[in-house]
Amino acid sequence: MLIRADLHVHSTYSDGKASPQEILYIAREKGLHVVAITDHDTFTGSIVASKYRSKTQDLPLVIIGVEVRCIEGDILLYCEREINFPRRINALLEKAHSENCLVVPAHPYDITRLGIGDLIFEYNDWDAIEVWNASATRRANIKAIKAAQILGKPSLASSDAHIPDEIGSAYTYIEVDDLSLISVIEAIRKGRVKPIYRSRPLNTTFKRIFWSFERAVRGFTWRV
Repeated sequence: MLIRADLHVHSTYSDGKASPQEILYIAREKGLHVVAITDHDTFTGSIVASKYRSKTQDLPLVIIGVEVRCIEGDILLYCEREINFPRRINALLEKAHSENCLVVPAHPYDITRLGIGDLIFEYNDWDAIEVWNASATRRANIKAIKAAQILGKPSLASSDAHIPDEIGSAYTYIEVDDLSLISVIEAIRKGRVKPIYRSRPLNTTFKRIFWSFERAVRGFTWRV
């Protein structure tokens, strides 16, 4: 069974514009089967979405996720449930794997958003690498693709959506046995994935810039 997944989306529980519930409906409209809400330093958005989805039919499967701001840079976690997470990569890898979570460097070569850069080669325990981020530069993404090839790790493509228009702008095909959280996590771990390299349209880029400006004017703070 081949499914489409956007594995890096932000909601109102960090710096996204859409609520977790809105994200699910938009993801469905865009033909996604799976979405990971990965708010900064909190699982709350994904948990809210997962609970809502359990009561509503025909919405995409929700991966319990978070984007952790580590000392070294940003790391994505995909889990079966919420866990406590350390802020150093070594400790995070150990803790996450003990809880059967996937650990994935986010936009590793995007220096404007705290990618870990060449530190990616200092660790061999990554479960996959986000090689294409629709919000990153092409140059940064190509360097991430090469890093994944060198390390022999599965490659993921995601939107890093902060506004509704961005959801699904890049995505990953995943071959799963069934549409379940455990099946998706295992398929990623085993490399049954195909990233689709797409960038967000220019008009969407402008909308993202306006949203960033609006957040700054509001004195935006994350909801945790």
